[in-house]
Amino acid sequence: MSITQVALGVLLPFIGTSLGAAMVFVLKGQLSGKVQKVLTGFAAGVMVAASFWSLLQPSLESSEHVGYLAFVPAAVGFLIGMGFLLLLDEVIPHTHMDLQDEGPKTGLARTTKLILAVTLHNIPEGMAVGVVYAGWIAGDQTVSSAAALALALGIAIQNFPEGAIVSMPLRAEGMGKGKTFGYGVLSGAVEPVAAVFTILAAQLVVPMLPYLLAFAAGAMIYVVVEELIPEMSEGAHSNLGTVAFALGFVLMMVLDVALG
Repeated sequence: MSITQVALGVLLPFIGTSLGAAMVFVLKGQLSGKVQKVLTGFAAGVMVAASFWSLLQPSLESSEHVGYLAFVPAAVGFLIGMGFLLLLDEVIPHTHMDLQDEGPKTGLARTTKLILAVTLHNIPEGMAVGVVYAGWIAGDQTVSSAAALALALGIAIQNFPEGAIVSMPLRAEGMGKGKTFGYGVLSGAVEPVAAVFTILAAQLVVPMLPYLLAFAAGAMIYVVVEELIPEMSEGAHSNLGTVAFALGFVLMMVLDVALG
């Protein structure tokens, strides 16, 4: 095991978010509706592919020793992951990532709701990276360093447009470049924290690895279904989001299979 490899994997998603947020220094104004649909669709495709090849498949393989009931940990973990994000959505007021729609009226400022929503999405992604690396560190045969890196890289790719989608609308509303960049970076800071916490809890994580891999997959798929797919499909030019989804899915599939 290389500490450098683990550190790189843990930080990659955060770097992806930060690079996306840095687009405020390069681009002018707010992202167009077409660009948002492409970025959102691409991110959704990456997350769906990563959820299967990097999380659900290893979960199923880790349970092969139980025979025809090998599907149970994956099924249970997946449903719990979906339910956990559903519960968080109910408990924590949030809005969708697109600031063009003010969303539900709550006591929270729109900016606060936006940051809270993206941070909420990033928690399961950080946990997913942590779970995979915890399995690799423990020597689980279903998880390789290349597969863990592929997941971290895939989430980083997905986080790049997410960082831009957070920072660009805030900049368009008149907020300073430095402050909007800071908010974008802040939204991704929870990922390495969640990943490190999961790795440190490896003694608890590894025995439950099949369930936790599927839990992370369920949480990520919830984000795709609840947030990303509606945003890429609403209104005109929804076909752009669909094409971008296919490209993101294929790219992540290639990365995972080639590196894994």
